[in-house]
Amino acid sequence: MSETMVVQEHVYDATIQITEMVDFGLDLKAIASKKAQIPPQGLRVNVAFKGELKGPKLQGTISGIDYLLMKPDGIGQLNVQAVITTSDGERIAQRGDGVLTPQQDSSVSQLRENIAFYSASSKYGWVNRMQFWASGTSDLSTGKILLKVFIA
Repeated sequence: MSETMVVQEHVYDATIQITEMVDFGLDLKAIASKKAQIPPQGLRVNVAFKGELKGPKLQGTISGIDYLLMKPDGIGQLNVQAVITTSDGERIAQRGDGVLTPQQDSSVSQLRENIAFYSASSKYGWVNRMQFWASGTSDLSTGKILLKVFIA
């Protein structure tokens, strides 16, 4: 009989630091400080990051880029591509999409993300058969992202 995982089972907590933001004509910090407005076509920013994962199912490090698109209404569309290196040296590809919702009068935004993983590793092949959800926060003033990831 094959083992099944419980829906909403906790996989890991991530503590992530933004390492670089590449803009294409307008800086995201100018938007956050209200020195500029998001243009009608939106604002594209490539957000590079790296961090640490700790949890009952996965531990290790993560690095990647969010190809973020901020829409004129202030909501961000996430498009995350990342690599997890597990504590035992295996690699897992991650892709995710979701929304970033700024909080009024704050540098903190709420994050909600749908995540899929891929690994050819026999130890981590279980991630290929699951869908994952993440929720957390991103603080532009500190560059810190905190996420909790669960099996959907």
